[in-house]
Amino acid sequence: MVQGRLEGKVAIVTGGASGFGKGIAAKFAAEGAKVIIADLSQEPAEAAAKELGCHFSVADVTKREHWQALLKLALEQFGGLDIIINNAGTTYKNKPTVEVTDQDFDLVMEVNVKSIYLSTSVLVPYFLENKRPGVFIQIASTAGIRPRPGLTWYNASKAAVSNATKTMAVEYGPQKIRFNAVCPVVGSTGLTHLFIGKPDTEENRASFVSTIPLGRGSTPADIANACCYLASDEAEFITGVNLEVDGGRCV
Repeated sequence: MVQGRLEGKVAIVTGGASGFGKGIAAKFAAEGAKVIIADLSQEPAEAAAKELGCHFSVADVTKREHWQALLKLALEQFGGLDIIINNAGTTYKNKPTVEVTDQDFDLVMEVNVKSIYLSTSVLVPYFLENKRPGVFIQIASTAGIRPRPGLTWYNASKAAVSNATKTMAVEYGPQKIRFNAVCPVVGSTGLTHLFIGKPDTEENRASFVSTIPLGRGSTPADIANACCYLASDEAEFITGVNLEVDGGRCV
């Protein structure tokens, strides 16, 4: 039997009940990892975990105590932790920047940026104290590299994620803790209608897809394959990258 690329590794995937997160959880489980799906929605998380043979935990990534509970679960169930996929994210509806509300701004900064702060604040000490290599992969966005109008503060939140990822890659490289970001272009997920500011139909996505040289959006499988490589030992010398999985959009 061929050994999986992530055999024996323990991974947490946030926002793992659907979309890119579920795709990542499925790929990791298929490659031999023990996966904890962390999601705000219990029923979808439980269903995804049952379908994929994973564990699940209801978690709000903006709460420190929920990250502490995730670490405790990983240690109790599997005796360790190797990989963190910070996939959970959100946006507000595409709109002129002057119409963005305080609530819109706080939402994207809490979910997209504070969650990364909390995951590293809680989990990096575990790797340091145990002198254990670790892998953090953030699902950032092409929006942080080549932004489109109408989503200023979402774009800014993803740029912050990419910058923080690079900073921590440099800071914790000597301790063999790797930090990378994967940057999807728009695909078809539960947030797509907000990104494009109208219903998620093929017709409404057409203007976005027209800017992608390979002619389609990112799929969960695309993002999962990139994450699998970055999480595997094959990528042991890769840290601090923003891997654009975007069909050429950012060229």
